[in-house]
Amino acid sequence: MKQLEKLSGFISKYMAVFVILIAAIALFQPWTFKWAAPKITILLGIVMFGMGMTLRLKDFQLVFQRPRDVFIGALAQFTIMPGLAWLLAKGFGLPPELAAGVILVGTCPGGTSSNVMTYLARGDVALSVSMTMTTTILAPVVTPLLTWWLAGEWVDISLSAMMLSIVQVVIVPIVAGILINTFFERTVQKVVKLLPLVSVVAIVLIVGGVVAVSSQRIMETGLLIMLVVMLHNLLGYGIGFALAKALHMNMAKAKAISIEVGMQNSGLATSLAMMHFGAAAAIPGAIFSVWHNISGSLAANYLASRMTKEEEGEAQLES
Repeated sequence: MKQLEKLSGFISKYMAVFVILIAAIALFQPWTFKWAAPKITILLGIVMFGMGMTLRLKDFQLVFQRPRDVFIGALAQFTIMPGLAWLLAKGFGLPPELAAGVILVGTCPGGTSSNVMTYLARGDVALSVSMTMTTTILAPVVTPLLTWWLAGEWVDISLSAMMLSIVQVVIVPIVAGILINTFFERTVQKVVKLLPLVSVVAIVLIVGGVVAVSSQRIMETGLLIMLVVMLHNLLGYGIGFALAKALHMNMAKAKAISIEVGMQNSGLATSLAMMHFGAAAAIPGAIFSVWHNISGSLAANYLASRMTKEEEGEAQLES
């Protein structure tokens, strides 16, 4: 068990490296991961189930204890990233399926990786977790509505089908994980350190599957989509941080909102794109999965090392 825990820690630490490696293999040797593409929905369900197993019912109290902070964060999540996605899709004149994929990334809730990155950045982890939970719970309604509104000019969207898909691949697995953690907490605590290993393997296979079935299209449009994805992510960090500071939030909260806004649940975006729009629409989500783990690590290191003096000053003022 200890060896598996060490392996889990190692793979989690170097997740970005593994994602890049698998993406490169799938791009140049598509046959190696084409088998994973039909299983993307199941793989995402496994990731969401693992997320649920790290939560308890009492964790939701945080949302009600800090309603202003969570409301601001959730509103920023569902306005900044969808708006940026639409502007970038329009500005770069993306083809319909790719435009829909970029917008779908923008309308999805925050990703689970953001909680880890916020911790590494010495940000407000409780706020980050609360934002992730809140936006994920709202996703079955908000994500399809925003996608229909913003991407409807490019592709046909069935609101009811997308809502049902999110409930099936996100809400049900998370609720199942929470219930298991609530009623079998001791057993769960024995295996909780292995959950990152399972989640990383699932995410890597999701990326590999999408890249494999879309390798030719990625070769044709990869640089353009990569530029759009990078701008989307980096602008999300910057605008999220600027908004938090404009609302006079302290540095720890600003870090949490910045990272939470910038890092999307790209696994969900990829899965929804494959189910509703086709493989090409899943390309932005797959590239986002690779890129945001790199940028998130860099952002966390930067925020942790460059802003500690300001935080110390704030702590002294508060005391």
